Amino acid sequence: MAKDLKALSARRARVRRSIKKVAAGRPRLSVFRSSKQIYAQVIDDNAGVTLASASTVEKDLRSGLKTGADMAAATAIGKAIAERAIKAGIKDVVFDRGSYIYHGRVKALAEGAREGGLNF
Repeated sequence: MAKDLKALSARRARVRRSIKKVAAGRPRLSVFRSSKQIYAQVIDDNAGVTLASASTVEKDLRSGLKTGADMAAATAIGKAIAERAIKAGIKDVVFDRGSYIYHGRVKALAEGAREGGLNF
């Protein structure tokens, strides 16, 4: 088990390192998914603050979803984070998939954010 966690943290660090190389001052759209929920944050790494966030735990988003762990929920969270980021004045971000493979819910969140108006 410890070997698996070590591999996950190494993958996460590798992805984050490559993102920082190409970021050029843009904020990072970070994704976390659990077995029941999905979360997204737009983070300014230079200042160390979260500029916008959305998750399936929020009451207003949860009411229209069947569950927090499906593709429809991920797409809705992607659109919500895009709306909130644009309201905060952010149009261009760098997508941080963390240690997750870019498919399924992570891909659906990214496509939802693109539909909502974010560029990455």
